[in-house]
Amino acid sequence: QVQLVESGGGLVQAGGSLRLSCATSGRTFSIYRMGWFRQAPGKEREFVASVTWSAHNTNYADSVKGRFTISRDNAQNTEDLQMNSLKPEDTAVYYCAADTTDWGIASTELGRYYDYWGHGTQVTVSS
Repeated sequence: QVQLVESGGGLVQAGGSLRLSCATSGRTFSIYRMGWFRQAPGKEREFVASVTWSAHNTNYADSVKGRFTISRDNAQNTEDLQMNSLKPEDTAVYYCAADTTDWGIASTELGRYYDYWGHGTQVTVSS
């Protein structure tokens, strides 16, 4: 089992920044990839970004490229999401997720391939 706990959400004005962190514990050696997803009210969950555990290869949704940066800290067992130039449309609950299998690049953005999920942290961007 892998446990994930998100932190760092909050309220920020448009154009501002927030840094989300995901603390991992348990069988972290089994993790292949970590990801961030988000879900806004009335909308489906969507992929935000991912990073492979060992190689630090990253992938981003087009909507956040150039604004968000995902990173891994192997020593601290944390995964962070630095969010800059935030927009009101970034408002959502953000979830950290862990994938223990390399299903290939096509699976990176699909939530059903991730095995473990955190409880989420709210990010609200005011206009």
